Amino acid sequence: MRADVQNLFIGIHMLYRGHQGDLTIHDMLPELEQQGYKVGEREVKQELEHLTELNFLTSHSDGYSLTGTGINEFKEIQTMLQTLGDEVLQSVHKVETEPSK
Repeated sequence: MRADVQNLFIGIHMLYRGHQGDLTIHDMLPELEQQGYKVGEREVKQELEHLTELNFLTSHSDGYSLTGTGINEFKEIQTMLQTLGDEVLQSVHKVETEPSK
């Protein structure tokens, strides 16, 4: 996966986790690795700082919390992902179920 696409997915994953509760670098790193992302602590910190610069997260001591702007962004992403997922997965399912020629 291209680095820019991976970073977008990681950012979305962080917003999702932020919607559930506070984030820390040390919590996010193993979770992202478990999801199949190849990242180090530096990349996780950079993405958390990027989301903070966008006002989607706010930092406090060693953690990060979702802001109101972050909540709104996450809700918009959910809507767009639902539509995209329906389209992409439907076309994959259709190809898988078509008989071979």
